[in-house]
Amino acid sequence: MANIKLKRKQKKDKSNKWLERHLNDYFFIQAKKKGLRSRSSFKLMQINQKFNFFFKGASVLDLGAAPGGWSQISKKLVGRKGKVLGIDKISIEPINDIKFLKIDINDLDSQVTEFFNQKVDILLSDMAPNTSGHKLTDHLKIIELVETAINCSNKFLKSDGFFVCKIFQGGAQGKLLELMKTSLKKIKYIKPLASRKESSEVYLFGIKK
Repeated sequence: MANIKLKRKQKKDKSNKWLERHLNDYFFIQAKKKGLRSRSSFKLMQINQKFNFFFKGASVLDLGAAPGGWSQISKKLVGRKGKVLGIDKISIEPINDIKFLKIDINDLDSQVTEFFNQKVDILLSDMAPNTSGHKLTDHLKIIELVETAINCSNKFLKSDGFFVCKIFQGGAQGKLLELMKTSLKKIKYIKPLASRKESSEVYLFGIKK
């Protein structure tokens, strides 16, 4: 009985430490102050500061958009004449002048061209899988999401359009790297300051061939 209580206490302490870190996180606090949907909004801003790919009037497709942080920043950067479409399989609270679609990304087709009337200038993916704790299974899920984003870029992104995708260290290897190189040029990597140090996430930036 004592062992069960001890495990529960350890689990509670660990949960409390995570919550305390999260609430005291600088970017989390700044996101709340600035009315941003998520701390990850800062990641996109920092990626753009590095590569300067957003421009006024651009069309943006945001994959895995919930809770809407990247779409929110995108709209500010592309301005009134720009268009932003966010896609996710869960519902997203509305944001003025942004279109959100609740749909599985693998089912995307005519909805994108109907909204933009053309291929897009910028395709973003901050998608991450629900982790199982099994290293190989989680790795394969991550690879699958990156492949899905690349396939979407082949369908919806203009030639010389800009591609940004979350990957994880060690993930861009072998066949996946080959797939990237068939679709993209000038591939570069960045770990934004807003990414937590302990996270293995990095972002890939590339230009569509």
